[in-house]
Amino acid sequence: MSGPRIAVVLKGYPRLSETFIAQEILALEKRGLALDIWSLRKPTDRFRHPMHAAIRAPVAYLPEYLRDDPARVMRGLLWGFRQRAFPALVRTVLRDLRRDPTASRLRRLGQALVLAREAGPSVAHLHVHFLHTPGSVTRYAALLTGRRWSFSAHAKDIWTTPEWELSEKLADAAWGVTCTRDGLARLDALGPGRTRLAYHGLDLTRFPAPPPARPARDGRDPEAPLQLLCVGRLVAKKGHDDLFAALAALPADLHWRLDLIGGGELRGALERLALERGLQGRVAFRGALPQPAIIDAMREADLFVLPTKPAAGGDRDGLPNVLMEAASQELPILATAFAGTPEFLTDGVHGILVPPGEPDALAQALRTLFGDSERRSRLGRAARAHLVQDFSEEAGIALIAGALAHSAGMASPVREEAA
Repeated sequence: MSGPRIAVVLKGYPRLSETFIAQEILALEKRGLALDIWSLRKPTDRFRHPMHAAIRAPVAYLPEYLRDDPARVMRGLLWGFRQRAFPALVRTVLRDLRRDPTASRLRRLGQALVLAREAGPSVAHLHVHFLHTPGSVTRYAALLTGRRWSFSAHAKDIWTTPEWELSEKLADAAWGVTCTRDGLARLDALGPGRTRLAYHGLDLTRFPAPPPARPARDGRDPEAPLQLLCVGRLVAKKGHDDLFAALAALPADLHWRLDLIGGGELRGALERLALERGLQGRVAFRGALPQPAIIDAMREADLFVLPTKPAAGGDRDGLPNVLMEAASQELPILATAFAGTPEFLTDGVHGILVPPGEPDALAQALRTLFGDSERRSRLGRAARAHLVQDFSEEAGIALIAGALAHSAGMASPVREEAA
């Protein structure tokens, strides 16, 4: 594509756990925006989503560690030294270093120098996903080159970045969006009016229609156990330990199976915990899977469970896209009333919500839902209707596409099918 381009900066690309980002990039391209992807690292995921193959944007990788490509970093430094804004960049970095004297801070500077030098003159604007490390790299590169920059804030970056850093980034950015009212409230408290709400939503054209009907399983027949599904990275904020505690508390005469989809640092610990809880043979650790396989699992399941909670250090979810994916298949949902989840699911209407970090409440909800297949069906239908009516991707993408086009000096974007 000719004309102005937009550099999209990511921590890692492509990543299985960030389908919402791939969906957004693809939708922006369909609206005529010319994008370049700059990634701070190369992920090691075994699979890719089909969306990644459809994305046309070229991908460039910055040196994850400066020692990986010192010549490239040195070229960025020598080029940066000749720029008029270099003294201002040095002052900003030194001020940040005084409050965060870490090697990571210097690595962000090195990556920013490479990005600033290598982003071609056709790049008219920088847009970053996540305000923590990627936000620093983008902010430094924008300062050095005189470009404007914007952000999409999500979850961990909002809740684990120090307030001083968030405040200064909000002040420097041209504009930003975030995907939950929960996150918006925190950002507005630090930089009023700098951020707008843009739910990720779901492009329903990528998903099959829900299955015609699910079996009325209740867990009483050992030959037809109730099929539970949990999809999420194996990290503390997903609450898998609470789920295992709740499952261990269920009556022994209830028959169930749990498919656990996702990879992550806690897999070994969770496998040991499953053994300690006596859940062996009932929990299948399926690892990270591409989205088509996840949707197939959702079509076969009877109940989706996602007991997210705050993790040590403040990490927390936003509004997990996987909840909307489950709703697309009319799969009933049991989750926690935490972070952005209640913005999508109303307790007793679109799903069942229990307090985070309370396995007893989770176990009680499981027992209730096990014995009421009609209620499960009703919840699944209501969640999908809510998704279709209020959480399609169009509104959020239209907001972001319009703001990016304006920032890059482009004509107003249009949907590809309408062009």
